[in-house]
Order: sequence, then C-alpha cells, then structure tokens
Amino acid sequence: MNFLELLQAIPSAFIGLCLFLGLMVGSFLNVVIYRLPKMMEFTWRQQCADLRGEEIALQATYNLIIPRSACPHCNHPIGVFENIPVLSYLLLRGKCKNCGAAISPRYPIIEATSGILCAYAAWHFGFGWAAVGALLFIWALLALTAIDFDTQLLPDDITLPLLWLGLLFNLFGVLTNLHNAVLGAMLGYLALWGVFWLFKLATGKEGMGYGDFKLLAALGAWMGWQMLPLIIMLSSIVGAVVGITLIVAAKHGRSVPIPFGPYLAGGGLIALFWGKTLTQGYLQLLAAP
Repeated sequence: MNFLELLQAIPSAFIGLCLFLGLMVGSFLNVVIYRLPKMMEFTWRQQCADLRGEEIALQATYNLIIPRSACPHCNHPIGVFENIPVLSYLLLRGKCKNCGAAISPRYPIIEATSGILCAYAAWHFGFGWAAVGALLFIWALLALTAIDFDTQLLPDDITLPLLWLGLLFNLFGVLTNLHNAVLGAMLGYLALWGVFWLFKLATGKEGMGYGDFKLLAALGAWMGWQMLPLIIMLSSIVGAVVGITLIVAAKHGRSVPIPFGPYLAGGGLIALFWGKTLTQGYLQLLAAP
C-alpha cells in the first residue's frame, strides 16, 4: 500500500495531513498578506517613475521568499523554532524572543483558521480532487480577506489565478460542470460590474473596486452560476450588519469605505461547504404550501 492509498483508506490520516498542511501554509499566508501589498506598491512606483522618465533607486531583493522573516521592531531573524504555526506564538507568549515586543495575534489566528478549515474540507469532501481544490480555494480566500482588510485591495496576483484554477478544476467536473463554471465567471463579474455602474450613475461615486468583480467571478468559476445569488445574499447581509455595527458602535464614518472582499470570501466559503444544502432548503421553503 503506497502513501496515497493509505490516505484514501484511512480518512483520519488524510484529515490530519490536511490539518498539518493548513497550519504550514497558513504561516506562509502571513508572509503573503504582509509582503504582497508592499511588492505591488514598489511596482506601481517604478511604473510611475518610468512614465515620468525618472530613475527610481534600486532596493534590495524583496519578494515572498527573500529576505528572511524578521521581527519588525528589532529586525531579529525569525528562527525555525520561533516559526512553528500557533505553537511558537503560545510558547513565546505573543512576544519577540529578542526584544519582547508584542506579536500580532493575527498570525496564529490565520494559521489556526487555515488548519481548521483545511481539516474540515478533508472531512467534508473526503480523499480526492474536490478536497485538493477546496484547500487552494481556502488559502486564496484567507489571503484576500486579510489583504483587503489591511489595504482595501484584492490583488490580481491572487484573484485571477483563483479564477483560472476554478475553470481548470471544473474542466473535469470537480465541483460543477464547465458550462456552469464559465457562466458563473461571466455572470459573477457582470453582476457587480452592473451594480458598480448603477451606483456611480446614481451618486457620482464608486461604490466598490474592480477587485470585487474579479473575486465574485472567481467564486462563480469554482461553484457555478447557481451559487451566485446565495453568495451575494450572504455577503450583503453580513456586510450590512458589520457596516451598521461599525457606524453605530465604533463611530465609523459613513463616508469611510468598508472592504467588501472579506464578505464575498465568507459567502464563498459558506457556499463551498453548505451551498447546496442551503439552496435546497430555501427552495423547499418556497415550495411549501
């Protein structure tokens, strides 16, 4: 019995492996969340300088791999035993080993969330390509959620590969058929694009960014056009509740924009796991006398 046959034969082993992968990738997602917006900002500055015919000072290599992770307060390089997902944060009591500065609790939260969701995906879908797709889907949405909260950006470097991966997986009918996936991508983009222009024509303001269009298109590519109404409804309800709460309780100005990407991502995750059940329940409720 080879390793893959073992995972297929013992569901608990597959769930444990996905939990481990989720924790490890969650640690890397923290790097993506922190560094990708900075990389994008440098690229934009370089492009603006090129348009002005100016030269921009070269900076040291900075990408998702280089330089090595370090404490932002004292620049202490993070060692292997200081970078164990969740566990290192607990052992260090949320402080840098070198300078004692507080470490943001978001790091272990992202790691733990990734691990738990990946383990649940393994249990929910079982051994197979659907679980593999779910892991990629979860990791992309976690990164997009945190980046949008921080910067109100949904990077094309994540949304577009997510869209194409959804079409690729559904080329083989993993979550839905290719016809539904293509329609989902098209209608997902056009739905928010239409809302954007209606709002702009009515108010003269832009109500959302183009990244939201691409994200909903990606969600449609993964789950098909039938899930789009559910995703939009869930994300709108949660977004409205959170927005009203921020305005009332946190004195968040009405003119201050609230990122919509995290709510789309949340709606997408709910649809991934329970979309068919919720849709069937809703249709049965409507059909009831």
